[in-house]
Amino acid sequence: MISVSGVVYACDDAEAVSTSRRALRGAKVPESDFTTLPNGLKYYDLKVGQGAEAVKGSRVAVHYVAKWRGITFMTSRQGMGVGGGTPYGFDVGESERGNVLKGLDLGVQGMRVGGQRLLIVPPELAYGKKGIQEIPPNATIEVDVELLSIKQSPFGTAVKIVEG
Repeated sequence: MISVSGVVYACDDAEAVSTSRRALRGAKVPESDFTTLPNGLKYYDLKVGQGAEAVKGSRVAVHYVAKWRGITFMTSRQGMGVGGGTPYGFDVGESERGNVLKGLDLGVQGMRVGGQRLLIVPPELAYGKKGIQEIPPNATIEVDVELLSIKQSPFGTAVKIVEG
């Protein structure tokens, strides 16, 4: 996913195995097609999933590719295996504790399992005024996220995913 002159590039091939490969293929998604939330987060659904919906308290597993100026700086897609990489799991709505990027947390809410979404995350929901490593202060980042699964107990309390 590359943002150039207000256009985010990603492929509309919803069945692509890798979000990073899909992003590199290059179908254009104009930023004007994104939905903008009051907090400044923008999202575009490449594929609407058919499974359960991610809501506050859900324990989700996602694959993501985070980019700044078209360069991947963080991804769950690295690693061995057919799918490549280990999914990243977190509790939706827990970004206040600092365990997950606020923009990713808010961007996953409302997605359904099997869905793929592009996020444009403003600095306030990313790394803010401090930045992190190679990401400078006040940077807007892009995140390509795929919701793989949701785990919940019958009582609505999040259940931890144990990778194994």
